[in-house]
Amino acid sequence: MSQQTSVLYDIPGPRQRRITLISSIVAGLVLLVGAYFLIYRPLDENGQLSMELWGPLVDPSNDNFSQVWDRIGLGFKNTLFAAALAIVASLVVGTLLAVLRIQLKSLTRRRFVGVATPLAYLLRGLSALLSAITRVCVEVFRGLPVVITIFFVARGFPEFGLYFDNLWYLVIGLTIYNSVVIGEILRSGMEGLPGGQAEAAAAIGLSPTQTTRMILLPQAFRIMLPALISQLVVVLKDTSLGFIISYEETLNIGKQIIGVLGNPIQVYVVIAVLFIVVNYSLSKLAQYVQRRLARGRKTAGTPAQNPPAAALISQAEGGGGGGGGGV
Repeated sequence: MSQQTSVLYDIPGPRQRRITLISSIVAGLVLLVGAYFLIYRPLDENGQLSMELWGPLVDPSNDNFSQVWDRIGLGFKNTLFAAALAIVASLVVGTLLAVLRIQLKSLTRRRFVGVATPLAYLLRGLSALLSAITRVCVEVFRGLPVVITIFFVARGFPEFGLYFDNLWYLVIGLTIYNSVVIGEILRSGMEGLPGGQAEAAAAIGLSPTQTTRMILLPQAFRIMLPALISQLVVVLKDTSLGFIISYEETLNIGKQIIGVLGNPIQVYVVIAVLFIVVNYSLSKLAQYVQRRLARGRKTAGTPAQNPPAAALISQAEGGGGGGGGGV
């Protein structure tokens, strides 16, 4: 590890390390002084640090404490439930969309040998048309702000006689936007893999669908895992847009509490802390999963790269006959 580090950049010497340490301490002190004069003192002078405003959130003996946290708990439960549904739906739809785009792209290059020439041209033209339609849909839904997508879902579906609970309008709106983004993440991951893998799969008789499902897609999930987790964090945060359709998620209930108690800074600080904790947990989960996957790959590759001596001796003693039987 030290050799790799020395290749990437020069290791700082004692003088540079002292300068870095002193600079860090000075910067930290400047930040503390700035926070005191620019944040703490103005809040204290305006009475924003009084227990009258913080009590309903941090003091169990306060008359409103239990009611406030019951409401926040309900909002947070609704937020997590909507986020979980949207995440699952976005992953499923996004995966299908990525596979569909990859398959359509391969079909546009296919010659359809053994089919009549007019029919072959028709199939290739149909594949190109469907590929163009999916491309346009991806660009349109990816370019729309998610708040507009949620609004049009909530207002447009009832016009066609489709009436759902506000939860489902929110989930559908989030799914439309995030499934397109996830689909593009997975598609770029599959197209970024070495072309020799698809060629080798075709050489052993795998169909394009089997190649995508068994070879390309699993690797794309592993490679693009950090980007996928980042998008899932976005899904969780975007549930706060449910307030535009009166869905009682955390932010909407926070606004209701503020309307009664008149403490917006305190309520929004608590809600922000809750979101930071959950999103930080998701980031750590992503790092853990990525380490496990990397460790699994190394473990799986070790026996093949370094076969045990006993296995080599047994193969040598068995001679060519055993090897022929294996083939």
